[in-house]
Amino acid sequence: MSIEILIILGCVSGVAAGFFGIGGGVIIVPCLLLLGMQMEYAIGISIMQMIFSSAFGSLINIFQKKLNIHDGVFVGLGGLIGAAFSGVIVDTLSSQILLLLFLLLSCISFYKYAFDVKTTANPTPPITNPFKQKVLMIIAGFLTGIFAVSLGVGGGLILAPILAYYLGFDSKKVVPISLFFIIFASVSGSISLAAHDLIDFQSGLIVGLSSMFGVACGIYLMNKVTLSNHRYALIGIYALSIILTLWKVTQSFDLSI
Repeated sequence: MSIEILIILGCVSGVAAGFFGIGGGVIIVPCLLLLGMQMEYAIGISIMQMIFSSAFGSLINIFQKKLNIHDGVFVGLGGLIGAAFSGVIVDTLSSQILLLLFLLLSCISFYKYAFDVKTTANPTPPITNPFKQKVLMIIAGFLTGIFAVSLGVGGGLILAPILAYYLGFDSKKVVPISLFFIIFASVSGSISLAAHDLIDFQSGLIVGLSSMFGVACGIYLMNKVTLSNHRYALIGIYALSIILTLWKVTQSFDLSI
């Protein structure tokens, strides 16, 4: 695959990460599949790209004092442990199963934004004990790290509802924590995938570095659009991801017959 295509893909996924606050996997994975790459290696490049975009985004959040590092570390620790199993999962499951799981996650995300299903903070969270809160954050990070990283996505869709319901965290607190979590999970996931020879470090590095430029552009553009247009654009991104993945799923099952 040419360097030019990887650079463009990195920039576009970075813009999406900065503009929508989502992991680049929703764009990177379907596009790489469309270009003929196997699902397993598309996941590897997507996870490696997230190291760069999440680190850059977290630095901005720290500078703007939006991130509670204390909470982020516990969630990140869980992600570090959970994502370590991603290599085994990706290596064990077939490409078809991974495709279907990615499609399912994309459909759930589309439903959430298309019907404006909000993740709201629980005013009476069931867990208030500081020690139990830390344990839950580690468990939430662990579970998200296993499932999300194994599909090449950030995992905010899984992490946010857990923290909102059980700990009463609002979206302004959850989003920076989710981004910080991705740093730990993506590093661990990249190492795990590399141990199973499922990652192309050169391609991942090119896409990752390019995404940092895209993140800056995405953050700039986010301040220039209305909330309604922002939501419609996000719905469009997930719809495109679903269409591309559906096409690949259909092709994959046709080839297996």
